[in-house]
Amino acid sequence: MPGRSERDTTVPATRARHGRQRRRGAARTIAGVLALTLAVGVISAGSVAAFAVYRISNTISKNAVSITQEGQKPPKVGAISGPVNLLLVGSDSGGGNSSYGDRGENLNDVTILVHISPVSKSVTALSIPRDLYGPQAACTRDNGSKASAVSQVKFNEALSRGGLGCVAAAVTGLTGLNVDYAAKIEFDGVVAMSDAVGGVEVCLATPIDDPKSGLDLPAGSSTIQGAQALAFLRTRHGLPDGSDLMRIGNQQVFMSALIRKIRSADTLTNPVTLYNLATAAADNMQLSTELANNETMISIAVALKDIPADRISFVQYPSTPTYINGVSVTIANKRDATILTDAIAADQAVTAGKLGGAAVDSGASADPTQTASPGASASGDPSGAASADPNTPVELPSSITGQSAAQQTCSRGQTG
Repeated sequence: MPGRSERDTTVPATRARHGRQRRRGAARTIAGVLALTLAVGVISAGSVAAFAVYRISNTISKNAVSITQEGQKPPKVGAISGPVNLLLVGSDSGGGNSSYGDRGENLNDVTILVHISPVSKSVTALSIPRDLYGPQAACTRDNGSKASAVSQVKFNEALSRGGLGCVAAAVTGLTGLNVDYAAKIEFDGVVAMSDAVGGVEVCLATPIDDPKSGLDLPAGSSTIQGAQALAFLRTRHGLPDGSDLMRIGNQQVFMSALIRKIRSADTLTNPVTLYNLATAAADNMQLSTELANNETMISIAVALKDIPADRISFVQYPSTPTYINGVSVTIANKRDATILTDAIAADQAVTAGKLGGAAVDSGASADPTQTASPGASASGDPSGAASADPNTPVELPSSITGQSAAQQTCSRGQTG
């Protein structure tokens, strides 16, 4: 649809589209969980991961697409030795599953840029809000044609403008960070993934009762999988302010718990579980050409395998909710975002300014052998200067919320 892709997309049109899809649209948020877990969980199994990588690459290499933009040098294929920026995109298309209804759209409602650093031995997973409003650069579509720049659009329109390459171009335009590799994920696989690991234990500080998503969980610990895991990741109205920004924080609670589960010995030494996880990923993802290579993926696995949980940070791109023409959007906080992106560009580990959205500290240690990264409630360095020592995390401003995978957190419902 060249006409739609190349014009300025108005917010009122976006509102109408989301109004039509709201009932099932929240399910697409789980796609990012599959992507991030694959990147920092399954692949980080090291030698065992070679089995999963082989299964994945043989299934999806034929569907790979290039994300290299005009004037850009293609990323390296094969073994890697330095830092890597891996873009993970959650599509809302439904992947052809008729149970999600007639989707009619293909939006990147989950966008996570994962920076993997062998230098600082850290991972930073940067979630970009779907309603972030601003310009997007011209880009090369998956079919090789060109999409013109747009002046004002919600960030989740990037995928519909032309595929993975256009999302990569939008991420680079927003953050200034180049994207080396990319994967697009369909959300069906997360149900299978949560089933494959035997469920994920989540903690609730207060109950969540959300009839819209079908989630009804009591306070305390619950092991969720399948449709219930989907509902946990869908819930928005069950959270204190019902916002998508708060939902990202709730998802971070789940992703941290899921990563800890996948990285546990019980998972990594179980070939059946690994095979099921690999199958869930392979059946629901599309890789960039440069990533769909056994040597590349195994090399990324080697870079990930020794990174401890307290050096895996989930952070949310800072933005402020507002209304434009009566439609809810968020506007980038460029000053604070620069502190984060400068740290990533300098290959520094980071510590979120405070917990995100619905998350609260459980008071428990996720791994007694590790010391959690300091500064979980720090206000950040107002100068924006990154530490010269790559082993010292950059403490981010309080506007940049999130947590490490080592932090055991609980979610709070709208009564919390």
